[in-house]
Amino acid sequence: AGESAAAKRARLGRALADDGVAAAVLTMPESIAWLLNVRGGDVPHTPLPLSFAILRQDGSVNLFIDRRKLAPGLDRHLGNTVTIEPPDRLGPALDELARSGQRVQVDPATAASWIFDRLTQAGGQIHRAADPCLLPKACKNPVELEGTRAAHRRDGAAVTRFLAWLAREAPKGELREIAASDRLEAFRREGELFRDLSFPTISGAGPNGAIVHYRAMPETERRLEPGTLYLLDSGAQYLDGTTDITRTIAIGEPSDEMRDRFTRVLKGHIALALARFPKGTTGSQLDAFARRALWEKGLDYDHGTGHGVGSYLGVHEGPQRISKAVNTQPLLPGMIVSNEPGYYKTGGYGIRIENLVVVRPWNGDGGGAPDQESARDMLCFETLTLAPIDRTLVARELLEEEEIAWLDAYHARVREVLTPLVDRDTASWLADATRPLRGS
Repeated sequence: AGESAAAKRARLGRALADDGVAAAVLTMPESIAWLLNVRGGDVPHTPLPLSFAILRQDGSVNLFIDRRKLAPGLDRHLGNTVTIEPPDRLGPALDELARSGQRVQVDPATAASWIFDRLTQAGGQIHRAADPCLLPKACKNPVELEGTRAAHRRDGAAVTRFLAWLAREAPKGELREIAASDRLEAFRREGELFRDLSFPTISGAGPNGAIVHYRAMPETERRLEPGTLYLLDSGAQYLDGTTDITRTIAIGEPSDEMRDRFTRVLKGHIALALARFPKGTTGSQLDAFARRALWEKGLDYDHGTGHGVGSYLGVHEGPQRISKAVNTQPLLPGMIVSNEPGYYKTGGYGIRIENLVVVRPWNGDGGGAPDQESARDMLCFETLTLAPIDRTLVARELLEEEEIAWLDAYHARVREVLTPLVDRDTASWLADATRPLRGS
């Protein structure tokens, strides 16, 4: 976790005191799990304990949870300033808070209306503000970032083993969507610290890939047929990090249109990966970077470009995001977001390229340099995800030299990091899959 639960509680308690708030009602299990450095098993694919909590100025917490869920020794981990109570005690606890006459913070974006009603009926003073855990949870500390980098190395090895296997199996013409996603899960389960998938895998062949949130079922799955595209969006929960990756793979020879659309999506992905931006920039201000190459052909995609990702928590978290929708939350160092532009031809195919990136200060590394006369604090993205991008779908003539340099450097890093983690046959496939574009 990189920070003790006691330190987190004390830090947030001081922030409440500074705002003149006596206590905050926490209704998001993700926030409670982060604050107390605990995880649970109540929600598929996300390690959450269903619970509520009240955090007070002095850092003490009332945790409302079914005691039957608690692991032995959890009381000792939580300490004597965390009081465990049954869920049905939350209502009376809200009444007591309201009658104290002090301000109580509640997040209107996440709390149920009955909590507001209960506090109001008891005469409480409600301070409507964001969940106090939201922003600290989003800004990963150095220990969390090292954990997620390690998780992405292991995950990248599993995905690369799958891609090498797919290259052997797909040409046989019998592979179907569910069997493919099951095979990827099997590779992941062999990895150290693996706990679960981070969401149900999107395994879409041909026209099914054009359904953004498609889920393969026995009655809908398709074969991976020659001349089609296969879109695979997947992720995993490891004890040290959460992953989310999308790759689009050509099955057989792709058409010129497929290569054009894929390369335009890739150009948008690279533009965002290379972005340098001043502190205070929001995701909505960067969203167009990922769409420009598509817009130039009158094309677009109808989903956001990036969502926040947790640290062995939710694969979707806020408050950060990258999308057309206005978002007032600036991107801050330590925030993990996805970089996932796409293109979808209804009834034809889907394309998406997704890596996770982390916001960090830019000091001139990675090309270029800040103007010495500028006093602005600049930020950039570090790419976390490690897995090959299908070179057979790249229309080299559409890429600028800077874009070719990025792809070659990314593939060189993928090859260097993952080769020691995979078997000899996979390493041989990886060497070919990550050959440089420049000079080819």
